[in-house]
Amino acid sequence: MRTEKINRIKVVLVEQGKTGKWLAEQLGKNEATISRWCSNTSQPSLEMLVQIANVLKVNTKDLINDIEEK
Repeated sequence: MRTEKINRIKVVLVEQGKTGKWLAEQLGKNEATISRWCSNTSQPSLEMLVQIANVLKVNTKDLINDIEEK
């Protein structure tokens, strides 16, 4: 099972002082879905990642952790 933190959605939300509930409202998504993305339990699609970046006014790359192969 993968334990890496693939996305940085939660980090960016905290940096901007925004909540998962706020993001859910902006995207028309369920709060539980946003929670799974923030905890890295599941991942948004690439298209959704682009939408999240647009809503948060950040570069899509800012939402993805750089994972190096070991």
